[in-house]
Amino acid sequence: MKSKRTILIVLAVACVALASFGIAYAITNGEPDGDDHPYVGLLVFDVYDPDLQMNVPAWRCSGALIADDVVLTAGHCTDGAVAARIWFDEGPIAAVWDDPPGEYPFAGAESYEGIPYTNPDYRSPDNPYGGGNGLPAFSYRDVGVVVLTEAVSCTDVGGCAQLPTAGYVDGLKNKTDVDLVGYGVQEMVHGGGPPYWTGLKVRLYAPSELVSGKFVHSAEYMRLSLNHGRDKGGTCFGDSGGPDLLGGTDTVLAVNSYVTNYNCAGVGYSSRVDIPEVLDWIQGFLD
Repeated sequence: MKSKRTILIVLAVACVALASFGIAYAITNGEPDGDDHPYVGLLVFDVYDPDLQMNVPAWRCSGALIADDVVLTAGHCTDGAVAARIWFDEGPIAAVWDDPPGEYPFAGAESYEGIPYTNPDYRSPDNPYGGGNGLPAFSYRDVGVVVLTEAVSCTDVGGCAQLPTAGYVDGLKNKTDVDLVGYGVQEMVHGGGPPYWTGLKVRLYAPSELVSGKFVHSAEYMRLSLNHGRDKGGTCFGDSGGPDLLGGTDTVLAVNSYVTNYNCAGVGYSSRVDIPEVLDWIQGFLD
């Protein structure tokens, strides 16, 4: 589709502008999640194609069901989208099309339709980190939700993720265990052009840990280890918007926002959802 090619070009330009960091996209050094976090789903977002005069699938992310009709994800996932749908199957979820990127829509699994909403402060020019293009200003308040048009019972899915109390992350110690869950691409394909990520979509889990409780923008972000050693994992291409859970719990501390290099190593940053203004905004969809 013409629109998908256009979007890929736009994303490529954005990556050049961002230079040494990029949007977080897949669990690294992970393992199949099974039924441990059944409320984490695979999201596909649509944009409107004026040439075709219809909505077309454009990109994918991960998200967590926090109520029967509300999915929590990242703001850069919902931003610019006009519609969304989510799959809660563990996977593998196969793509219908075979040609790259050939990822949308997905086959052999039930999906639920929804309407995306982006936090009104996302990438606000009034953010404390300056203009909208520098790190970390480009993803300021990187939180979004999808309101499902047909409710999904938390009981039927197998449970729901839980929101933290306001300011909860401030009390966490360095190296606090954090569980990463999302749908990640499994292969990087080389040859004939820039490498791209592909593979069946599977819900994956990997343990990580908090890196130092205080840093320059700790009031807005969590900094997480992406170290593949010591039986730890991280995020990379495929998991934007996926929940960062307090280790061993269903409590969402933050959503995956960005990584600092394309090797998906070192550290990554996630947008905190325990900020009072962010919590209030999310809660408005739950009332």
